[in-house]
Amino acid sequence: MKITLAGSRHFGVETFNMMRGHGIEVIRVVVADGEDRLAAAARAAGVEVVVQAQPKLIVASEIAPGTDLIVTAHSHAMVSDGALKAARHGGIGYHPSLLPRHRGIAAVEWTIKERDAIAGGTIYHLSDRLDAGAIAAQDWVFVKKGETARELWERALAPLGLRLLAQVIDQAKTSGVLPSMPQDEQFATNAPRLDAQKPHAAPKSAASGS
Repeated sequence: MKITLAGSRHFGVETFNMMRGHGIEVIRVVVADGEDRLAAAARAAGVEVVVQAQPKLIVASEIAPGTDLIVTAHSHAMVSDGALKAARHGGIGYHPSLLPRHRGIAAVEWTIKERDAIAGGTIYHLSDRLDAGAIAAQDWVFVKKGETARELWERALAPLGLRLLAQVIDQAKTSGVLPSMPQDEQFATNAPRLDAQKPHAAPKSAASGS
């Protein structure tokens, strides 16, 4: 299973290290910023790094030849349809909510703001709609009373994401297919930045990668 990993920052590095420690071959790392810590970690490990020509878009030419699966980890770029077609199994990302609830960039913050007693994480298929692709894996955690978004992320949701990513990739390696269950749109809510509007319905802007 050959992976092109697109991402950034600490979770990108943690995902990179998890996959390599799990015997998963990362053949290229794609970043928006060549000085990002994920880029540094990849170069130190001898893995090829490609800097996106457009910070908000990943195109087919930026996906390594022979890629079986694209994985996004803290990437805020749309993965183009051409890029997804360049990988044998398309692409997956991790979103720190029980999709379709809290689609958007501030999912953990909205989990706290809405006083959800249960949070969760979802591995989903990348598509042309924000966090709206089919679900490959999902699990939940309790939210502690008084917990902040950062505390919830660090304690439970980031580790959950690493575990679910490993689970889905292992399943794809073993069976040759990725699990896929459509999201139920009637339960979709939006999770924009907290200085934006309150979520009411599913977001309609096109983007991929969490």
